[in-house]
Amino acid sequence: MKKIFLLLFLSATMISCNNTKKETKKESEEKVASVANENVKTYRGEFIYTDDAAVLKGNTFIYGVTIDDKSQELADKVSKIKKDAYDMVPVIVTGEVKPNPKAESEEVWEEVITIKDILHVSDRPAKNDIKLEEKKS
Repeated sequence: MKKIFLLLFLSATMISCNNTKKETKKESEEKVASVANENVKTYRGEFIYTDDAAVLKGNTFIYGVTIDDKSQELADKVSKIKKDAYDMVPVIVTGEVKPNPKAESEEVWEEVITIKDILHVSDRPAKNDIKLEEKKS
């Protein structure tokens, strides 16, 4: 009976040690990934996409958005929510901000964000600060 108990105890100990090693390896992989992506940060703002440009506007920043597959994906998600062509939709994205290479030669945003991942898209457009309407005479 003591031998069976000892055998079960040793088996349980070895299994629990193996699980600990796997978790440690997983944690170390996550740390490596976070160091590799230290330039990628989370941004919360309002997104607008038009035929000419895309912009992400936060409380303390305004960035032009690099037009690529991810920004197109975000534009598609936002277009389903917009009620007006110029509605801005609150979003949360991860991305990398860099100086705009066209800023020296053209009148464009000084910095652009390249969206890496779309974390959240609001289900309603942002509230307009100013709304312009045509008066009918």
